[in-house]
Amino acid sequence: MFQKKILLSALLLLLVASLATYCTPSSSTEVAATSFRNMHDSVGMVGMQTCRSCHADIYDSYIQTGMGQSFGLADVHKTAARFDEQAAIYDANKDLYYYPFLQDSMIHVLEFRLDGKDTTYQRIEKIDYVIGSGHHTNSHLINKNGYVYQAPITYYTQDQKWDLAPGFEDGNNKRFGRAILSECLTCHNHYPTPAAGSENKYRQMPLGIECERCHGAGELHVREKLAGKTVDTSQQADYSIVNPRRLPIKLQMDLCQRCHLQGVAVLNEGKSFYDFKPGMRLDEVMNVFLPRFTDSDKRFIMASQADRLQLSDCFTQSGELSCITCHNPHHDVHATDKNRYNISCISCHNPNTTKSTLFDCSETKAERQKFDNNCVKCHMPKSGSIDIPHVNISDHFIGKTNTLNLKKVALLSDDSIAQIANFLGLQSLVVKNPNNLQMAEGYLALYDKFMGSPAILDSAYFYLARANTPTSNAAWIHYYFNKKDYTTLLQNAPLAPTIEDAWTAYRAGEAAYKLRQLDKAKSYYNRATQLQPYNLEFQEKKGTTLAQLQENKAAQKVFEFVLSEDQDRKIAWANLGLLLAQQGKVTPALAHYDKALALDPDYKTAWLNKIGLLAHLQRQKELEIAVQQFLKKYPDQKNVLKKAGVL
Repeated sequence: MFQKKILLSALLLLLVASLATYCTPSSSTEVAATSFRNMHDSVGMVGMQTCRSCHADIYDSYIQTGMGQSFGLADVHKTAARFDEQAAIYDANKDLYYYPFLQDSMIHVLEFRLDGKDTTYQRIEKIDYVIGSGHHTNSHLINKNGYVYQAPITYYTQDQKWDLAPGFEDGNNKRFGRAILSECLTCHNHYPTPAAGSENKYRQMPLGIECERCHGAGELHVREKLAGKTVDTSQQADYSIVNPRRLPIKLQMDLCQRCHLQGVAVLNEGKSFYDFKPGMRLDEVMNVFLPRFTDSDKRFIMASQADRLQLSDCFTQSGELSCITCHNPHHDVHATDKNRYNISCISCHNPNTTKSTLFDCSETKAERQKFDNNCVKCHMPKSGSIDIPHVNISDHFIGKTNTLNLKKVALLSDDSIAQIANFLGLQSLVVKNPNNLQMAEGYLALYDKFMGSPAILDSAYFYLARANTPTSNAAWIHYYFNKKDYTTLLQNAPLAPTIEDAWTAYRAGEAAYKLRQLDKAKSYYNRATQLQPYNLEFQEKKGTTLAQLQENKAAQKVFEFVLSEDQDRKIAWANLGLLLAQQGKVTPALAHYDKALALDPDYKTAWLNKIGLLAHLQRQKELEIAVQQFLKKYPDQKNVLKKAGVL
């Protein structure tokens, strides 16, 4: 067996010598990132089809990868899903069913509710985009006049089943209202063109991650090649475009972990998710925090490959390991022969180098055969992620005890694991020595996105109190807002015209609104909508405040603008209906309420407004039907209707 093993290792070493070393840079090939001339802001993008004209073979291979297939139009050719009677799913918390189906080769989702065998409500939405390569999932996006939202269901390809989308479980179903922000799209897709002053409106939407996301803008490179300026890249670097394998290891990792380091991302002041370029340090644009738990070695989030790799001895001790040591981004991981990964391991773990003395595997022959002598299967086992259900991914923490740990976890239920998991704190993964303000911003973002517990706000306060920053700072306003300390927030909030951050203005407006200081709320909402005119949530809050100030014409104008942007905003329909009712325009008012209820059959405000108007009009038969439907969903509101004289 030992002789066979040595023979196998010799064969693998010969294969190493014969393979093109796309991934493994030596120190002699590394160049300073600033040497690449296409990093300058004046260099423009050219698009993947331009790259294809010279690099057709690479294009044909890359387009089959997970990144190449990351985003596309929602049709029968893009989806990996099955569409049959088993596709229907039920959300017990919302008492809603979802049924995905194909119509004219396009994907649609039917949302409906049953009372016995009778359908009491239904809504159909056409899906515009599929997000996800299909290696693990296909999720679904809806485009409404440029505003992009996530549909509530996802197809999980490994289990071949439909279920609620990640984050929509356990009563958190946002239905068709979860806005897809730039933070999401700039990792799952090539850079879209965002509408200025919006959170989720886009002027142009590309279809998949393109070459320039990893190589930088290509205009200079194309111009020089067309002018005949060629470079023998086997001998030297072509400085007209970034070649990731020639970057220092740290910058290689920053390029990959721009997206493969999911956590709590906090942008630097004045930066956006569009500002990172290949060859930059990631900390020039953002910091990424990750919550650590006592069982972090057992369960981890989906896009944690960069973090897990950098925790490994292989990474910390070699000084030469990066993602592209093992992965060629131009080739699909599922089509890559397993020996490609074994070769990467053996390049260090072999008796002919001084890098490692660990070539002799300590596992028994029988156990190795269970894993088909595959290094990755044993030392990087597949495991579930804590944020995406029905998914198994390779744990990129390379360790000797991974298999043992995995066996232990398999014996524990999800509840048992949750009970032993204690929050240890927030770790900064990009900025190695974050200051107090950065840590406070990390905890505030953690509270907003993942863990809304008082202890997280206590930690934010701990760092804010030591940050030596004015209490009018945006982070302090954010903290007071999350604490619901609206009085202190307003005492410290800057004057509305001086605020340059839309969310700070909005939070101040919300505080004033909660305290019924409507004129002050109006001032702050005005500033928030000046800074983000296409943030429809901000506009709706402004319109509601104007209506309560009896500035009805101004309020109506705001709600009409909202609906001109997105016709499926229930708050705008209900409030505009109320304004019309106050003008005596009964028929359109009722139609507006019905439109709001067609979007959300459980929208309490629309029901109460409709019931109130029907009672005022003494339309008894319609009133009885509406009251019956309303109380079926909200039986605790019976006394409210009695006090209002409806019952």
